[in-house]
Order: sequence, then C-alpha cells, then structure tokens
Amino acid sequence: MDISALVIFAGALLVAAGSPGPSIAALVARVITRGWRDVLPFLAAMWIGEAIWLSSAIFGLAFVAETFHMAFVVIKYAGVAYLLYLAWKMWTAPVETGGEALPSAGSRLRLFFTGMAVTLGNPKIMMFYLALLPTIIDVASVTLIGWAELTLTMVLVLVAVDAVWVLAATQARMLLKSPRAMRNANRTSASMMAGAAAAIATR
Repeated sequence: MDISALVIFAGALLVAAGSPGPSIAALVARVITRGWRDVLPFLAAMWIGEAIWLSSAIFGLAFVAETFHMAFVVIKYAGVAYLLYLAWKMWTAPVETGGEALPSAGSRLRLFFTGMAVTLGNPKIMMFYLALLPTIIDVASVTLIGWAELTLTMVLVLVAVDAVWVLAATQARMLLKSPRAMRNANRTSASMMAGAAAAIATR
C-alpha cells in the first residue's frame, strides 16, 4: 500500500471515529460508572465488527472495479459526496449527552455480543468505507498484504481513539457534560472531514 493512501485513510477514520456521538457517550458513561476494564469486551467486539465491514467493502469494491468500470467511477464520486454529507451531519449534530445504554450488568460475553450487535447492525460503517476507499486506493489491485495493512491501520486508529476517550473519561468525568464542548468538537470534526473530502476529490 502507498504510504500516503494509508495516511489519508487513517486521518479520515480518525476524524470519523473520534467524533463524540452516541457510541462514544455510551463508552464514556460505562467507564465512569464501572471502570475501564469492564468495557474491554465491548471495545474488542466493535473493533472486530469494523474489520468485518472494512473487509466486505474492500473485496466488494474490488469486484465492482474489475467488472463494472463506469459504476466504479460513479461510486468514487458518490463517496466524496457522502464524506461531505458526513461533515454536514457532524456540524449540525445535536449535543444531547445521554448516550446509549450498555448492559448494566452481566458477563463479559454479553458485553462482547452487545458490541458486535452495535457494530454489525450499523450499515453506516460500511457506507463510510465504501465512500472512502475508492477515492484513495486502487481497490482492483488490493492484495492480501494490502488488505492486512488497511485492517491493521484501522485497528490502530480505533484503539488509539477509544483509548483516548477511556482515559479522558477516567480523568475527567465532566467531559461530555458540556453541550458547548460537544458542539465545538463536532464542528471541528466536520471541518476536518470536509477538508479530507476536498483533498480526496482533487487526487
């Protein structure tokens, strides 16, 4: 994989994954009430689910690129439009801080399956990868090594982002209590996502 493509991929994913939304609010609330060790099965399941969506997007796009060239071109520019849509959604996102509730009690296995259900039940994750990947890589020529590099990059970004939120929740329990702070974070992320879309469109 070209290093610049991996950097752009990591940057866009960093913005999307780091934006404070319901899943982040649920994660922070869980850490505040039960500690960081309790969320590890939930996080592991989310990372595995993301890897499944990423793999599906890579191999599905590779098939389209090899078989239907014009359809692939349409998908590529539709992807740029979708990234701009995500930027708009981030800019206008509400700042409620209640979050989604994780299971209040139960085994680590239950938390793991909850994380898988949350991730695999959210097709927007695959939409993000479908929008992003055609704009930065030649998916028709992705090898197993390239797939592994993208997956490893994805895991490293998600682990880093989630670790920062867990640490922030541990150190500052009022982090998500301020609507103004959430609004500023959302709008910063929106600006960065729009910039990424513009950079990708000119590649």
